[in-house]
Amino acid sequence: MTDATDPAGTVYCERHPDVETGLRCGRCETPICPRCVVMTDVGARCPTCAPRRQLPQFELSPLFALRGAAAAAASGAIVGLAWGIFLPGGFGGFLIIFLGIGIGYAVAESISAATNRKAGPVLQSMAVAGVILAYVVRGLISDYDIVPSGRFADYGGFIALIAGIVMAFSRLRD
Repeated sequence: MTDATDPAGTVYCERHPDVETGLRCGRCETPICPRCVVMTDVGARCPTCAPRRQLPQFELSPLFALRGAAAAAASGAIVGLAWGIFLPGGFGGFLIIFLGIGIGYAVAESISAATNRKAGPVLQSMAVAGVILAYVVRGLISDYDIVPSGRFADYGGFIALIAGIVMAFSRLRD
């Protein structure tokens, strides 16, 4: 191990030779600066020695993936049913956006609770699918066309769908 030192004995970071440091890796004793230090449960490590493990919040086992999918399907169906029964016409004007936000939040929160507060792209896609399921269920039990093709086109429902997708996606982002 050779340190980058000057004649005065000052130690410099191995990866950033212009940065003076007094910090060393707890494993290999390489000089590291605050920009390249990786804090682990056993102390400061250099990027080479630091474990490359993903945070537990983003580790999704098959059991949690199954629980998330079940929560997305159940909450999407329940929210869509409630939406179709209690608010078949939706709200008027821009308030439909808040309905969509509520739908997206409800679906994403049920997935988050079922998966022990995990997050990530897989759960985001499940949440989007749950919001789409809610929209489809609502369309099936109401007089609105799911695809805008006639006089019963549901443009407010589309706005709620988009707002719900955005909310569900952002609620479970990493």
